[in-house]
Amino acid sequence: MKPINLERLLLASRSPRRKELLEQAGMEFEIISSDIDEENMSIKNPVENVKKLSFLKADKVSRVYPDSWILSADTIVVIEDQILGKPESKKHAMEMLRLLSNREHLVFTGFCIMNQKKDIIIKNAVETKVYFKYLSDQEIKWYVNTKEPFDKAGGYGIQGVGAFLVRKILGSYSNVVGLPVCEVVETLMELKIIEMRV
Repeated sequence: MKPINLERLLLASRSPRRKELLEQAGMEFEIISSDIDEENMSIKNPVENVKKLSFLKADKVSRVYPDSWILSADTIVVIEDQILGKPESKKHAMEMLRLLSNREHLVFTGFCIMNQKKDIIIKNAVETKVYFKYLSDQEIKWYVNTKEPFDKAGGYGIQGVGAFLVRKILGSYSNVVGLPVCEVVETLMELKIIEMRV
């Protein structure tokens, strides 16, 4: 059994993690990549940041597919009011992990569900607290050498090898992976894009 699509759904993301999360939930969707320039974003509030970026991703795809429902998302890691993006080098990844070691940080994922023809735009953001264990330099170097940190906000993947870094979380696990599945599915059902049929 899986949800029934009542409308066409496009995922505006190249993220293999978001694709996998939606597939695990039994969703049917098509992937349309959406690249936007995130470098010039100046919004400091993390919730507004992820909402704005997810909106821009959805909006770009919606202009090409105005009749379809577009789902997009953006995830950031925040510690001490500092937004951690994806590490640019080994050194950068190690600096991030040292900063996160033995401390609590926040993961925000914003998602946007949009249909241009129906003039509907839903924007939401979900927050999860993540607590890291103490990391020795040897552990940090070893983890960076797995190359897992390089395409991930904050320089780690909770769903991969990086699971050993995390002592506990408070909130949505899938949110840390890259998509708050519970909230997304709820919204898709409310909009009658999908339906659970027995």
